[in-house]
Amino acid sequence: MGIYRDLSRSPGVFRILMAQLTARFPFGMLSITMLLHIQLGYGNYTSAGVILAAESVGQAVSGPLTSRLMGRWGMRPVLTATTLACSAFLAVIALTHLPLGVVTVLSLLVGLTTPPVTPAVRTIYPKMVPGKQLTALFSLDASAQEIIWIIGPVVAVFVSTQLNTTLGLLTAAAFMLGGGLWFILSPEVGRVRIPRARRRFGAILFRPTVIVATVTGFFFVASFAAIEAGIVAAFGHEGVEAGVLLAIFSAGSIVGGLLIGHRSISKWSLFWRVLIVALGTALCLVALNPWWLAAVLFVGGLGTAPTFTAIFSIVSSTVKFSESAEAYGWVGTGQLVGVALGSAFAGIAIDQAGPNGAILVSAILLMLTAVTAAVSVPWIPDLRGRDASPLPDTEPVQLPDAN
Repeated sequence: MGIYRDLSRSPGVFRILMAQLTARFPFGMLSITMLLHIQLGYGNYTSAGVILAAESVGQAVSGPLTSRLMGRWGMRPVLTATTLACSAFLAVIALTHLPLGVVTVLSLLVGLTTPPVTPAVRTIYPKMVPGKQLTALFSLDASAQEIIWIIGPVVAVFVSTQLNTTLGLLTAAAFMLGGGLWFILSPEVGRVRIPRARRRFGAILFRPTVIVATVTGFFFVASFAAIEAGIVAAFGHEGVEAGVLLAIFSAGSIVGGLLIGHRSISKWSLFWRVLIVALGTALCLVALNPWWLAAVLFVGGLGTAPTFTAIFSIVSSTVKFSESAEAYGWVGTGQLVGVALGSAFAGIAIDQAGPNGAILVSAILLMLTAVTAAVSVPWIPDLRGRDASPLPDTEPVQLPDAN
């Protein structure tokens, strides 16, 4: 706990942490809320899968692009424009019942205007704390972001099932707008200026660590979306069991993040942390009894936040500061696309094989994550004894003429 007390002494750390979590909170709600909203409106999970796939395409395009634009136009203009547009498109989907094709286009626009909050805050963090505290800050962020990826669906399930899915989507839009403005107006967002990257757009993907982080993040987060859909399908639209079980998963992740997430990253840390989550998820296939699921989901949750910490640290320690926003944009795109496609595949699996189909999809995605982490060991940095600060930007120095 002394590590986290040290973080509290850095001005603005907890303010910016809470602001960005509020701004990102809707993305923990959107997939499951959209899944329920479209399924109820159009009568099947496959239509919901189409809508979520369209959103994922938009996010795949927008993530690295809007992150790159923050270096050219500044954080605040890009964040403001995307926040306003994305929340407006969500409100239209919530308040109207349009043909499926039109809703697909609107969902694509939601993806295209997704605010680049994640790459923005990942770029700000190294400027707020000393390098030796950066891994601990990533760990705290990863634990706190369970509010987004796990508790977000709990809120989504509760509002959508106990009230209605329209209100669920409007709640997500309200969090996006309110949290986005809080983050945009934070002093730290105005202080940090991302240098203009010198290399062409997309060149950062030639760094193996960015590819590793993007691919593992995609599979990892897709697995959460799949198991969330499976749990909801198992206990129906009317029950509260699904929300409670997802909250227990979140509790395991928070405990794991605070206990081990701040530890130095070795080459095999990512693999072993993913394996914990895979074990807990695979055990869900044994039985759909709520007590059994509560126990194994808690165990699986212990590896969740530590895995995110490893992913963030791997990227931060191997890219230049001027390229970090774009790098996190690609990683964030992988995760957001993973959420959408995980829900889409889970929806199809539920239609074909019931709740266990979605849980099986989740287990398979986690095994793919573990395989990717194991194969990538040669490129993963060993951060034991060193910090996770970005590489410094260097530029030629003009020397005076000797004559």
